[in-house]
Amino acid sequence: MNHPSVPRLALALVAVSVAGCTGATVDEVRQSFGPLDPVPGACYARGITPAVIETVTQQQLESGAVVAPDGTVLSPARFRTVTSTRIVTPREETWFETPCALRDRDPDFVAQIQRALKVRGLYGGEINGFYDVPTRTAVQAFQAPSGLESGTLSTDAAKSLGLIALGRDL
Repeated sequence: MNHPSVPRLALALVAVSVAGCTGATVDEVRQSFGPLDPVPGACYARGITPAVIETVTQQQLESGAVVAPDGTVLSPARFRTVTSTRIVTPREETWFETPCALRDRDPDFVAQIQRALKVRGLYGGEINGFYDVPTRTAVQAFQAPSGLESGTLSTDAAKSLGLIALGRDL
């Protein structure tokens, strides 16, 4: 019986052995599955801060104008456009604490979030207990002024909405 993954496995082994023969190096890939120093029993969500990229466009003189002795322009100056980009702020992955009730998809807690955001004029949807797109959008609008651009509610935002008592274990 011929197993469909056997040829792929053989090809992968050949690729690895060829890479070893050529002296190629493989960089270790670090994959993060949570914050480096998590609080035991706490829940976390990942946020991505997008990179800020600057694009600069300049006109550089390629050849100057040719002007006759009487001041007549025989040939205008020629310019070329040069565009360069640079990363001003690199993309960053951040972890923030979030209420565990949100991770557990507790509909009563989600309904409390929706009510708190509705009172503040940020949520116009139905109080349904579903963490849906309108809820995420409202959460993101609430958190953005504090620097967290995520649709997942942070523990700090939950505290400021009055959903979690200060100092209470989550």
